Amino acid sequence: MPDAAGRARAVVDLLRAVVAGAAEREPGQAVAYDVASVSSAVAAAAELLGHDPDLALLFAADVAADLAGRMSGREALWGAGRTALDGVAEHLAAGRDPAFLERVADRVMATREAGPRHLSAEMELVRSAFREFAEDRIVPVADRIHREDGDIPADIIEGLADMGCFGLSVPAAYGGVADGDDLLGMVVVTEELSRASLGAAGSLITRPEIMTTAILRGGTDEQKERWLPAIASGRKLCAVAVTEPDHGSDVASITTGAVLDGDEWVLDGVKTWCTFAGRAHHLLVLARTGPDGHRGLSLFVVDKPSFPGHEWRVAQEGGGGIEGRAIRTLGYRGMHSFEVRFDRWRVPAGDLIGLDEGVGRGFYLQMQAFANARLQTAARAVGVMQSALELAVDYARQRQVFGRSLATYQLTRTKIARMAALVAACRAFTYAAARAVAAGDGGLEAAQVKQLACRAAEWVTREAQQLHGGYGYAEEYTISRLFVDARVLSLFEGADEVLALRVIARRLSGK
Repeated sequence: MPDAAGRARAVVDLLRAVVAGAAEREPGQAVAYDVASVSSAVAAAAELLGHDPDLALLFAADVAADLAGRMSGREALWGAGRTALDGVAEHLAAGRDPAFLERVADRVMATREAGPRHLSAEMELVRSAFREFAEDRIVPVADRIHREDGDIPADIIEGLADMGCFGLSVPAAYGGVADGDDLLGMVVVTEELSRASLGAAGSLITRPEIMTTAILRGGTDEQKERWLPAIASGRKLCAVAVTEPDHGSDVASITTGAVLDGDEWVLDGVKTWCTFAGRAHHLLVLARTGPDGHRGLSLFVVDKPSFPGHEWRVAQEGGGGIEGRAIRTLGYRGMHSFEVRFDRWRVPAGDLIGLDEGVGRGFYLQMQAFANARLQTAARAVGVMQSALELAVDYARQRQVFGRSLATYQLTRTKIARMAALVAACRAFTYAAARAVAAGDGGLEAAQVKQLACRAAEWVTREAQQLHGGYGYAEEYTISRLFVDARVLSLFEGADEVLALRVIARRLSGK
């Protein structure tokens, strides 16, 4: 009789075959979305095989059950028969057996962990250092920042700067701590900060990472020397201004314009969802410098003063100005997401990334930077899920329902086991995607893990909130913050549907 690892591998192999067959077809958007989504989960299941056999079997069986539901009535569009999964029926039964899930839950509830991380001793030290910082400095203020929609305290930013947090993507030659193309440290740190608070810490290093990537790939030597050391040290905070009110994920269609006037570019237009744009000293602005389409876009680094609060305005001599207004949001508070308006704002020609050679390259530089940002967003989702899992375990242990601990009920235990499997699969896939992106060809993996982990975070936080009962709806309980924070993850750094149809499905089909 095969063990859990053997059963999980058999299920994963069959799932891969079904997805590969469906990807070769042209089934239309509805089925293409399902194929892309399942492919992300299958890729995660494959990575989990080498991490934890029991969790791998549980997760693979859940993916297979999800696939069966998505294919039902649409088998012809998938190119599969109704008996496509019959060959692994025995393994699915083993992986979905409630008694098996309860045994997994015993281990999860004893440790509050979703299986081993398999990190090196050095990386464990990094994780422990940021876990300690997050527990001491971020957790005590995270709920207050959320409830009051307050600013991130300066001591958190300064403390993270002292730990080298803002230099994780900056090479040592420019004052950072990046180790070649190794992105695992960035992923581990992002998870730990997000476990404490997505809005007050988990996203702080995403913006400098996006800007750093664009500068490293497209900037001149002088620009790298000028910008990167200040970013790495945390002296200059960063924000990204790409999205526009009428152009969300359709980046190639943006209309904010930059017109060359002597030795300056004049910026006019409106950007939205510019996270941290108030506190930032640098705005990475994608603007149109040429004809319609992606070839007419360029990237600028726009300097501005740092402002606290929810509204700000800065004027230039000669009449130019920038103003920002924070958008009120359900969650993801602390950094504040702004609508930013540029009115005849003059930018020195030397602040166009790449100078003359950078004209028209903005779209490509921005998309390359977004691959790393998607990877970071997956890590953020894992951090939020890990926190929700811990809260669910703690509450289930202490809550008495009908004379028994909530933790003793089978439904509670199976929920917690499934939550742990999702956390473990997304974490394992995030690590693998970090290696793939570092190797130079991880665009597909970054999109897949971002899509999967962000959807998973919604389910995990929802189930953790449900286990809290009515208290889960109260702001005084942290789980309510995690639930609303998780909802944003599928919307930014590439919306779920856009990633599925325009990135993942296309890569899978080879088109």
